[in-house]
Amino acid sequence: MSLFQLFRPALFALDAEAAHHATIEGLKKANCFGVTSLLFKRPADDPRTVMGLTFPNPVGLAAGLDKNGEVIDALAAFGFGFIEIGTVTPRAQPGNPKPRMFRLPAAQGIINRMGFNNDGVDALIANVKRAKYKGILGINIGKNADTPIEKAADDYLIGLRKVYPYASYVAINISSPNTKNLRQLQGGDELDALLGQLKTEQEKLAQLHGKYVPLAVKIAPDLDSDQIKNIAALLTKHAIDAVIATNTTLSREGVENLPHGNETGGLSGAPVRDKSTALIRQLAAELKACAEQSRSSALPIIGVGGILKGADAVEKIQAGAALVQVYSGLVYRGQELVTECAAAIRSKH
Repeated sequence: MSLFQLFRPALFALDAEAAHHATIEGLKKANCFGVTSLLFKRPADDPRTVMGLTFPNPVGLAAGLDKNGEVIDALAAFGFGFIEIGTVTPRAQPGNPKPRMFRLPAAQGIINRMGFNNDGVDALIANVKRAKYKGILGINIGKNADTPIEKAADDYLIGLRKVYPYASYVAINISSPNTKNLRQLQGGDELDALLGQLKTEQEKLAQLHGKYVPLAVKIAPDLDSDQIKNIAALLTKHAIDAVIATNTTLSREGVENLPHGNETGGLSGAPVRDKSTALIRQLAAELKACAEQSRSSALPIIGVGGILKGADAVEKIQAGAALVQVYSGLVYRGQELVTECAAAIRSKH
């Protein structure tokens, strides 16, 4: 029996958000005692070069688990090829009222409406500075809830400027369903304007800091074919470095009749797997077509959504992803999911 299997009944007896906080505190203590590296088996090396960065293996942690960068070193012991922290906003904010996170064990899903609760970008940076982790660190940035949508770019620019010196790559979260109107930023004109400003700022920051930090945009699974085509064209036009597909879904297909199945918020875990994979497949085709037209290389995709076993990770890669991320699957499977996914991808490639 794994360590996670031993503690899972106790964690699942708690409210989902309370269990999350208990896990964070447990990881802090394990790291303080220096035992995290002894608890978990690391995946074999399977290096991949994506966005100009060399990842020791293609399985990463998705944003949301460590919003404030509190347990980076403990999470490193899980054997991730990369870790993404956040989403972080310029100013600290409490997020939406509780309860705001719900497990759907029968479907291996989670619904959350957290609302970018975090301690603010300065607190996250202080935590990153304290961490000893030297691997690939993504920092996911968003806008404050009280920032009007027409001024959203200001928040993203603040976040980008502040995290740039400390990030291996910066993820732009425009797809959370839990911040009012945020998904409007995926629309044509709004996205075109935002990407233009971010790219201009990236160029300035690269000169200022003497290093190029890639930008990745995180999109929703709830996009139609025309929206996917338009997003692919704009990401290519602005030479964005990668796209993270996908965030949580607003769909309740298959979970409507389960306890908590109709709670508002974003649904993640197994129920979003097929929706996410289908989007990745179409997005990969659209990005390839855009690349051929512009005579450039196709943007890489980081695939996330519903990975609960090694075969799910392989499916994302086969659909067109270069890397994958997990989060909800960790809630149901624990660290062994990381090694299983890394081994499955390695065996197929």
